[in-house]
Amino acid sequence: MKYIFTIFIILSTFASVIAQQGEVRGRVFNKVNNEGIPFANVILLGTDYGTVTDIDGNYVLSNIPPGFYNIRASFVGFRSKTEFDIQITLARAVRLDFDLIEEASDLSEVTVAAEFSRSDETPISVRRLNTNEIERYPGGNRDISRVIQSLPGVASTANFRNDIIIRGGAPNENKFFVDEIEVPVINHFSTQGSSGGPVGILNVNLIKNVDVITGGFPADRMNSLSSFFEFSLKEGRKDKMFTQMTVGASEFTLSNEGPLGEKTTYLVSARRSYLQFLFRALGLPFLPTFNDFTVKTTTKINPKTELTFLAVGATGNFALNFDEPRNETELERENRLYLLENLPITSQWNYTTGLRLKRFRENGFWTFVLSRNMLNNRSFKYFQNDESDPANLTFDYISQESENKFRAENSIFKKGFNLKYGVNYEYSRFFVNSFDRFSFASEGLVIDVNEKTFFNSYGAFISGSKNFNNERLLITGGVRIDGSDFGETARNPLNQISPRLSVSYQIKPQLFWTNNAGIYYQRPAYTSLGFRDNDGQLVNQLNNIKFIQATHFVSGIEKVIPEKSRRFSIEGFYKLYRDYPSSILNGIALANLGADFGVIGNEPVLSNAEGRAYGMEFLAQQRLYNNFYGIAAVTLVRSEFTNPNTEGFVPSAWDNRIIVSLTAGKRFGKNWEFGARWRYLGGAPYTPVDVETSSLIDIWNLRGQGIPDFNQINAFRLREFHQLDVRLDKRYFFKKWNFNWYIDIENAYDFKADQPPLLLPTRDAQGGLLVNPNDPSRYLMRLVDNPAGTIIPTIGIIVEF
Repeated sequence: MKYIFTIFIILSTFASVIAQQGEVRGRVFNKVNNEGIPFANVILLGTDYGTVTDIDGNYVLSNIPPGFYNIRASFVGFRSKTEFDIQITLARAVRLDFDLIEEASDLSEVTVAAEFSRSDETPISVRRLNTNEIERYPGGNRDISRVIQSLPGVASTANFRNDIIIRGGAPNENKFFVDEIEVPVINHFSTQGSSGGPVGILNVNLIKNVDVITGGFPADRMNSLSSFFEFSLKEGRKDKMFTQMTVGASEFTLSNEGPLGEKTTYLVSARRSYLQFLFRALGLPFLPTFNDFTVKTTTKINPKTELTFLAVGATGNFALNFDEPRNETELERENRLYLLENLPITSQWNYTTGLRLKRFRENGFWTFVLSRNMLNNRSFKYFQNDESDPANLTFDYISQESENKFRAENSIFKKGFNLKYGVNYEYSRFFVNSFDRFSFASEGLVIDVNEKTFFNSYGAFISGSKNFNNERLLITGGVRIDGSDFGETARNPLNQISPRLSVSYQIKPQLFWTNNAGIYYQRPAYTSLGFRDNDGQLVNQLNNIKFIQATHFVSGIEKVIPEKSRRFSIEGFYKLYRDYPSSILNGIALANLGADFGVIGNEPVLSNAEGRAYGMEFLAQQRLYNNFYGIAAVTLVRSEFTNPNTEGFVPSAWDNRIIVSLTAGKRFGKNWEFGARWRYLGGAPYTPVDVETSSLIDIWNLRGQGIPDFNQINAFRLREFHQLDVRLDKRYFFKKWNFNWYIDIENAYDFKADQPPLLLPTRDAQGGLLVNPNDPSRYLMRLVDNPAGTIIPTIGIIVEF
């Protein structure tokens, strides 16, 4: 540690910049046909730097002092576009392209600026973050899933996983696209059928921006009920190679980009964790390791044809640490032994590969996407992790999900009118090899299956948008149909007709009132679709499992102040769920089971639960302006579901009721920057443990943990959660390289988050379990508090050359 600070001190003695200047170069072009826009203006906002494009739409801005700038491109007849927080350095020229959209009207009475990612397809419920906003985010640790939590309507669980809970919906109701290629898994150690996991797999060094769509979904997107994440990766450098190295508290990351000939560029990133060494030093009972990679190539076959290749992959292993820490209290010892006896040995890997071909013409373009993804999940456990006796095996689970997808879309743009249509097809395989005495211990069931299941899914859509009244009124509508052969009802796409309509009115310049209504469908998790009994029967297919349906109503007002990069909005939303899966064994809607629902999901279900989520979102956003930036987001939300064996609605596991996120940062002289984030979550509901059943010796020996009391589903509520994260950055710009160090402190005031109490057995001095003297059929049990949370400081170094 002392050597790191010595480096900091030495670097601080140098001037922040050498007498050299930075450069920005790129292209301004028509988004519809990819043709360059000559004589367009490109300016650095708040400075005297500016230029115009040449006849092919190319531009160069030179002699710029290093720093962060907002850069705008504009041309008469097109909507202006601003890219925020662009870092200009001496080490490399910045490549920055602008795709502009033609105005629908020749009149200039009303101006629509694309400052905050409003579009004709998604005029409501869209938030955008760029690479520098993601990278500097306090407490985010350069993890996109954590950064998303600063946006309105987005909650997270307090157990420090990357579960993304949007507008009261479950984590598996979100879908992720990278350069229009679907990437189902974006976290290491993800919960199968969900989006959770402790660490993200996408390297923020490669991300240009991410749009989060939480309502008013476009018709070309399918199979989600809460949100779509649209990641855009940068294009590789065209002139020469450029490298970035990042050393953090838990991993080492190496990124590289450059040309692969005159027409092709590449981006590549690889990351290796050393988190297991830190966890062992801290005496934690689990030791995770992970690796991930991302590869992208872009080939300009000709001025009208572009081919993108993408590959994203990750591996992760989860081992146990049986070392005994020094100076351990009795309660710490009991908690450690409890975790060691209950945590399974886990390994997981996944990948996505894909090709996207874009073919431009005068009035639009075709998009073709071909991709494949696969997830392999292995988890096994022995009673008290004693592998010496095969009879101690409680479960051994291997599962694979693989999908092969094709999509074709045609986008047509006319003056004031846009039309889009397309089709998609998917062939998928679900494989499971499962021996399970754990999941259904209280029912006395043992699952032992080894089966493959294949599915065909298909869909089509058409959508359009039209401007009226000199662009004051925008009407966007569409309809899609989806079908799949996993069930009798699902097989007919006419049973899943999904219409949607948005109406947006510009009350006065940059003040919008937008309304949306739509019906959306999502396929249940593969773990439910592919569940078989010991006779090999697809139980849930026989039960006619259906697509989950959600009807959305959204209304909001938004005010944009482009000249100050400022935005204010308020939105109300109401979501109605139908045909939600519920467990046949316990009669509980899966949405009421918390973060673990869909983890394995190998149980019989019926599509007979209903739900609703409703609330209000408030947002005030200041993008970089006068060296200050910030986001204030407040959400009031209720999330409730029915259960087939109870009356009325009960709170779902995602019913936080109030979510507050306040983020702000300031840049100072000599390239210092300080940021802070404070977040607050209302207490989430939880289901207590059935102590009587759980304490039975036969049950505990199989499960080793409490069984929920489903007669009191979500009847209790945790205390509220709040946390402060802070971050300090210092940057140095040299002639051929850049250097950045940062200190990031999560949970700065050491808040202890409330979690459901643990049911622990009483032990003797040797760690053995004590039998209840009043009932020899049971262990002696007790409930203990289970707080979580500690200060987590991180020191990181970023080197670019």
